[in-house]
Amino acid sequence: MNVLRFSDLCDEGRARGRRVFIRADLNVPQDDAGNITEDTRIRASVPCIQMALEAGAAVMVTSHLGRPTEGEFRPQDSLAPVARRLSELLGRPVPLKQDWVDGVDVQPGEIVLLENCRLNKGEKKNSPELARKMAALCDIFVHDAFGTAHRAEASTYGIAQYAPVACAGPLLAAEIDAITKALANPKRPLVAIVAGSKVSTKLTILQALASKVDQLIVGGGIANTFMLAEGLPIGKSLAEADLLDQARSVIAAMKARGAEVPIPTDVVVAKTFAADAPATVKAARDVAADDLILDIGPETSARLAAQLKVAGTIVWNGPVGVFEFDAFAKGTEAIARAIAASDAFSIAGGGDTLAAIAKYGIEGDVGYISTGGGAFLEVLEGKTLPAFEILEKRAKG
Repeated sequence: MNVLRFSDLCDEGRARGRRVFIRADLNVPQDDAGNITEDTRIRASVPCIQMALEAGAAVMVTSHLGRPTEGEFRPQDSLAPVARRLSELLGRPVPLKQDWVDGVDVQPGEIVLLENCRLNKGEKKNSPELARKMAALCDIFVHDAFGTAHRAEASTYGIAQYAPVACAGPLLAAEIDAITKALANPKRPLVAIVAGSKVSTKLTILQALASKVDQLIVGGGIANTFMLAEGLPIGKSLAEADLLDQARSVIAAMKARGAEVPIPTDVVVAKTFAADAPATVKAARDVAADDLILDIGPETSARLAAQLKVAGTIVWNGPVGVFEFDAFAKGTEAIARAIAASDAFSIAGGGDTLAAIAKYGIEGDVGYISTGGGAFLEVLEGKTLPAFEILEKRAKG
């Protein structure tokens, strides 16, 4: 993917003395008192900001936070807690600017944080008038928010149309490189793990991957639907009986290419959905009418782990069981450990997947951990993200 990279502009000295507008993803969780409870996204934004400051630019940074109503400021929508945390991480004051669309005073070597961009009228609908005003604030626009790359909004797309220069920040560039390595030029075998509660939410992803991957591992409620499609009993487990034909079509598409969707041969069941429910391992064909399937069994886990260990590329989205309950976490742990032990290039994304990676402490053993949930899923689906599209367009001149 051919886009301008901010790192190259800085190396060439093209950012010195310039007004640089960085669209970051600083949308972090907070408690009721407004304290930040998890700051990964803020920390991930720091390299781009430091790059701009070290290059001698006048730096403006903005982000959305939550789902505010455009044009209506409420204290809980403010980026003030983010400004304080950013100031601690950078070791310098980070002033927060309100009502910034019509002009910002910032000098080379300085940084300002621009208040929640979703407070601006026209942001979500990508208003050309708002986008032009934003573009007029800067000489260089830097998109460094992969988590918003699937949205065409004024601060993610419109500004990139009208800014004198539009480029990808280091975080966005790393996502582009990882996605290209995993999906555009993968080392084979390419194995995808797609898990979650519903086939319907990931059906188009499964269909898109069926034409690309060598093995398509399904888990969670999705696996239950595929088991049902293969004529196996699933008791009272979560499944979508109206999507059996679609599940069969994915299996058929894989078979036609000499690939497979490995169906669980054993599962872990319980009578109730609870952390303290007794867990029982059963052959897949022996699931009783009152059983809930909450994890894959040890035989299935071992078979999938063996396949992952010899993979060339692994794409992971979703845990294969109810890993939040320790009795039903062994399948997800086996998958996680196999990915960590594999020599394959691995890319993982999605909130539950990141939680599983953190639970088993394998962050350092995954090739690339994607920060964007919705954007990551749309890439798997084969969609061209708006942010990538406009940056490629601008790179061509």
